[in-house]
Formats: sequence, C-alpha cells, structure tokens
Amino acid sequence: MKKTLFILVFLNVCASGGQIAVNQLGYYPGQEKTAVVDAPYTGSFLIVDHQSGATVFEGIAGEISPSPFSGKVRTRLDFTSLESPGIYHIITEQGMESPAFRIGDSILAPLASAALEAFFLQRSTPGHPDTVVLVHASAASPDRPEGTIIPSSGGWYDAGDYNKYIVNASYTTGLILAGYEKYPRYAQNRQLLDQVMYNLQWSLTMQDPADGGVYHKLTTPEFEAFIKPGECKKPRYVVQKSITATLDFAASMAQAARIYKNIEDYAATAMVMEQAAEAAFSWALEHPEALYNQLRMNEQFSPAIHTGAYGDFSAGDEFFWASCELYLTTGKEIYLKKAMEYAPERFSAPTWGNVSGLGIFALLTHNKATGLMKEQLVAFCDSVVSLAGGAPFASSYGNSARDFYWGCLSESCCGNAISLLYGFSQTGNRDYLIQAYYNMDYLLGRNPLGYCYVTGMGTKSPQNPHHRLAHTDDIPGPLPGFLVGGPNPAKQDGCVYPSDLPDECYLDVVESYASNEIAINWNASLLHLAVALQELSPLL
Repeated sequence: MKKTLFILVFLNVCASGGQIAVNQLGYYPGQEKTAVVDAPYTGSFLIVDHQSGATVFEGIAGEISPSPFSGKVRTRLDFTSLESPGIYHIITEQGMESPAFRIGDSILAPLASAALEAFFLQRSTPGHPDTVVLVHASAASPDRPEGTIIPSSGGWYDAGDYNKYIVNASYTTGLILAGYEKYPRYAQNRQLLDQVMYNLQWSLTMQDPADGGVYHKLTTPEFEAFIKPGECKKPRYVVQKSITATLDFAASMAQAARIYKNIEDYAATAMVMEQAAEAAFSWALEHPEALYNQLRMNEQFSPAIHTGAYGDFSAGDEFFWASCELYLTTGKEIYLKKAMEYAPERFSAPTWGNVSGLGIFALLTHNKATGLMKEQLVAFCDSVVSLAGGAPFASSYGNSARDFYWGCLSESCCGNAISLLYGFSQTGNRDYLIQAYYNMDYLLGRNPLGYCYVTGMGTKSPQNPHHRLAHTDDIPGPLPGFLVGGPNPAKQDGCVYPSDLPDECYLDVVESYASNEIAINWNASLLHLAVALQELSPLL
C-alpha cells in the first residue's frame, strides 16, 4: 500500500543538508530558481553534479532578508540561468549544503501521481463497507424514520478519521474536476475520473430519494480510537440534511454530469447525477434556514454527535457555486439568474467554507464570467503578488502570521497559487505564474523548517501524520502522497511544539492533528496545483 509510482528514488535516499532550503523535487529548466540559506551570507556558492561532484554553476549570494516573525536573517541564492537537466546540490564556501534536487522536465508529474494515488489509499472500503448505516433522529423522515437501515458504501475517509462528510467531499471533487476541465492534457485524466467517480457514487447514496435533500455526513457519534478500520465497532449514522451539504452536492453533481456525459462508461450515471443535482437545488430553495448547527442538534436529538461539524453561517456561497454549475450543465437561465443574485462582492481563494471561488473558476473556464468577476480576480492576484517583495523565502506565501492556521498549506499556499494561475490565464501576467511556482517551492522544501510537506516525497517529509489508516496498517512510515496541514500557532491539539514562531509552529507527531493531519480537500488542492504547474511548465 505504501509504494507510490514515479517517486524519484534519489530524493528518498539522499541526506538532507538542512542548511540551504530548496524545492526538494526540483525545478523546470525555464523556471526562476532560488534557494535560501538559513543565515546571513555574502560569499559565493557552487552547484555541483550530485553524482560526479563536478561544478556546473557558480554564483554570488543575493538578497538578505529578515524574518517577519523573529530576528532570523535569510539569504537568497539565485541560479535561474542553470537550465541543464541533471541532479544537483548546492555548496557554499563555508561548507553549507543543500539537499539534492533535479532540473528537468516533468518535475511535478511524480507529485501529481502520488497525490492522485493517495485518494485510492484513502478509500473507505473494504475497511468500512457501510452496508448497515442508521438514520439518525435528526435525519428522520416519514419514509425513513429514526433507526432505518440504509446502505451508503464507498467514498473517501475525510481526513485522519474514518468518517465521511458531504460538504468536504463535494468541495474536494469540485476542486479536482475544476482542474480536469481547465487542464485537460494531464496524462492521468482517465485515472483521475475513475477515482473521483468512486466518491461521487457514494455521494449519491447520501441523497434522500423522497425529497432531494442530502445528509450532512456519515459518522460515528464520536471519533474512533487509533485502531484498524476492521476493528471499529461504533454504529454509523447519516445525520441531518443541511442546506450547505445539499448545495455542495448539487454543485459537484452538476459539474460531474457535464464532464462524465462524454465518457461512454459513465454516460448513464451522468444523467442520474444531473437529475440529482436539480432535485437537491430544489430542496435547498425550500429549506433556506437548514444550516448545520451541531450543538443545537445535540440539544434535540440523541445520540449526540461529536465529530467534525463542517458547520457554516451562510449558504450564499454554496448557492452561487451550485447555480453556476447547474447553469453551465443545463443552460437554464433560472440558474444564471440565481448565480448573479449570489455573486460574491470580491474574489477569494476557494475553501470548503467559502466555495464561491469554485463558481468563478467554472465560469472563467467556460468564458461565462462577467467583467466584474475578472476584475475582482485580478485585484486578488495583484494583492497576493505584492506580498512577495522582500520575502525571505521568495514566495508571496508565508510572510504574515495570518498565513498560518489549521490547513494553511492547502487553503493559503496552494489555494492562492491555484487562483494566481486562473488570473494568469485571463491576463498573461507572468508575475502570477512565477509566484504560483514559488508557492509550490515553499511547500516542497524552501521554507523555514526545510520540510517537504508531502508524505513520501523529498528528503525531509512528515513521517508521523495524524492519520488512522497509516498509523494502524502495521507498516512503518506514512502512506505517501498526502499534504499535511502545516504550521499552526493556534495549536488546538494541545501538543508542545518546538517553536512558537508562526512559520515554524509545526510538529511531526501523530498527536498533532492541528499541524500534521491529512485531509482530502487538502490533497485536492495539491493535486490541482501540481497538475496545473506541470501542464503550464512549457510557458516558463
């Protein structure tokens, strides 16, 4: 289970220098190439062939920048002009050394393949067949009273736990399929479609056929312990229909119907998905107040539910995304009118809690976005790029304490980069393209801790993620291809971290769910970004 295709062997066996931070997977020939010395440095540096030791490049240390969080000072090393394919490492005249990295084509193809394979590893079957799922009291209806048994097989485990949540699952498939529509030449397209369909087919089981409403989640009352899936004994329930789950479902189903109708094996399912999407949207229109409030639900119904809430205070962004996808799939003007009614006042990178960006992405891809929407996206991209000036690690990400929180590497680092690429496609502004690659550099090792934050990749990556599947599978080490949440000074897990600095507040232990958990939505952003940067690399 822990073997991932295409991972570069040399990256797993080379010792990490730890003094010079680089993108540990490497750089495309035409890419701007920067390494960072974790100290002030004014001397020269060499880039040498990792096997022969022959010098291939000599440079002089560049910009010296202070950390915005501490007294630490870092130095940039620029080697953009080195374009010859090969495996290299950097050495300074003081003996500091970098991990090995590669220059060549298809640098991010192994990452994209591993990120996609991670979804296969995250499947809930056979661990939880979910052929016997109970209707929770909060979800009871005339046709399905409390305690009714329904099947709800398939789907991905949401994160480090064993539950399945429609809000996040729909967002995840939505972000992946947005990448599919935007970057169709990606070599793993059919594998990607098969993998996403596995989750979509589970999602269909979460819709009540009597009225079109969608259950918020499939869950145990409390999180299971760190035990193997087959050892889990707690009952599993579908819980309360919510407007946010129903609209996210409607959006992802409409989007998927549009894509899969052209795939012979899935054309019939695509018709079912389109009908399910419209039924869900109708239910949402009739239940505008059905927001998921777990605390209030637990005051009324038992057993009490204490797993991830995925709660929300507004369904306006969900209405927008669902309306956009349904309009693009059905062509019905009623959905376009609804989309304009809920159009956001400004662009923000999409997250599970604010999905309006996915609606903007869909409209942009199909040339249906308004001029104002494009202006808002450009304003967002300009604001992101402006953060890169004087940044110690060269990227626009990581220069404010606000950049670090639960899931920040996905929602800010990847999310901003993905949005920059949509901005690039609209404007051709190369600053957007360059900064998107810089964010990936940060993620893959050019950061204060020198971590490649994707399991199984690079020379220094997380070994002990908060992930029940990996922790209980009797094989040492993590499952590969998963992005962890990243530095999080809020430290909601109560662990003792080695540093309180926002960009260094990360702990590679199983207990650190606030910084070291994995999640399907985070991997969706990793996959989308890796696919996009790989496909756009000829434009560098």
